[in-house]
Amino acid sequence: MAQKPMLIEMPIRINAYDIDAMGIVSNIVYIRWLEDLRTKFLDVYFPLPDLLKEGISPILRETHVDYKRPLTIFDQPKGQLWISELHRGRWTIEQEIYCGSKLYCKALQRGYFVNLETKRPVPVPEKLQKDFDDFFAAQKI
Repeated sequence: MAQKPMLIEMPIRINAYDIDAMGIVSNIVYIRWLEDLRTKFLDVYFPLPDLLKEGISPILRETHVDYKRPLTIFDQPKGQLWISELHRGRWTIEQEIYCGSKLYCKALQRGYFVNLETKRPVPVPEKLQKDFDDFFAAQKI
C-alpha cells in the first residue's frame, strides 16, 4: 500500500442542492469537498489561529480532478487527504473520495505559503515540516 503521510479522513454528506439535473452530484461540488478536506487537514495539523499568529496562509496554485464515477443523493462517501510532497515553500496534497471500497474521485492540488503582510512566498512552517518528516522517520523504525 502506498504511504499517505499525515492522512486525514472525513465523511461527506450529499445534500439535495448538490445534485444536478441528471440526478448526480455536480462536478463543482467535488471542488467544495476538496476545500472541506483541506480545512479539516488544517484543523488537525495547523489550525487557522496558529497560521494567523505566524502571519502566513496556504495558497492554492492548481487543482487537478479525475472524476471516476458519479455519486448520487443516497451514496455515503468518505474523503481522504494526505501530503504527498512538502519542500521549501511548496506543498502537494492528494485527495480521494470513496464510497465503500470504490474510488469516485481523485484529486491533486499544489500550493505554497505566503506572508499575509508582504504577500510573498515563505518557507513551509516548521511545525508542518516536522510533522511530515516525523511520519517518514516513524516508517523507518
